[in-house]
Amino acid sequence: MYKIPLFDKYNDKITYGISGRTNGVSQGEYDSLNLGLHVGDNSNDVIKNREIFCSSLGISLANTVCCEQVHKTNVHMVTSADKGKGAYSLTDTIKDVDALITNEKNIPLMLFFADCTPLLIYDPVHEAIGAAHAGWRGTVGDIAGKTLAAMHKSYSTNPADCVAAIGPCIGQCCYEIGNEVSAEFINVFTNIKKTINPVDNILIKKGSNYHLSLYNANKILLIEHGLLPENISPDTPYCTACHNKEFYSYRADKGKTGRHCALLCLK
Repeated sequence: MYKIPLFDKYNDKITYGISGRTNGVSQGEYDSLNLGLHVGDNSNDVIKNREIFCSSLGISLANTVCCEQVHKTNVHMVTSADKGKGAYSLTDTIKDVDALITNEKNIPLMLFFADCTPLLIYDPVHEAIGAAHAGWRGTVGDIAGKTLAAMHKSYSTNPADCVAAIGPCIGQCCYEIGNEVSAEFINVFTNIKKTINPVDNILIKKGSNYHLSLYNANKILLIEHGLLPENISPDTPYCTACHNKEFYSYRADKGKTGRHCALLCLK
């Protein structure tokens, strides 16, 4: 399981986990700890994998909340009424949402990934958490900022009090994007104030196209919205495409693959 040293300092307050792709029961291209119900895998195997993962963290899958993840920037405030939504079926997952927040204990927020960026945020002052799914659309749409804004509105969260983790995602080494996408990032990141040369931090030109760092882009956005750099997890060494034996990668696995997860829960 992927470790986040910043979060380990709060292990009496939060439970977190970022899964890999081993030690599960799924077969074939989904081998083996696939946690995504939406990718064509046997649903019974996926539920068993989710139970394996949650059990390893000492939490209940029945309390876990999942969302649809549609590459938008909508945020849902989770309450006890949402317990179990999306945990066992897609039919009751929280629709049209890519980020979840809560201040209620023992309700794990679980999101799924295969190259996109996991964002996990903990506010230790107001005891609130957020989890977001940031692909390129969510990143350029500032789902990081929208998640923090929702936490501020609902729980009075001050970003300067928060700690955040950016989980394994596709690296700049492997993430080539077209000119239309790069233009969107240039337009947004040219206006960043708190980072020197923000566009140069996220885009490298290789041949006729750019390569994008989703990690750097989301870190820059978190800082722009008030997180202190020292309160953001250190640079991840894992590109999911380079390390597609340890993590699922949509790009490296040519579209037919499973999903690992990022989970955060208040104790």
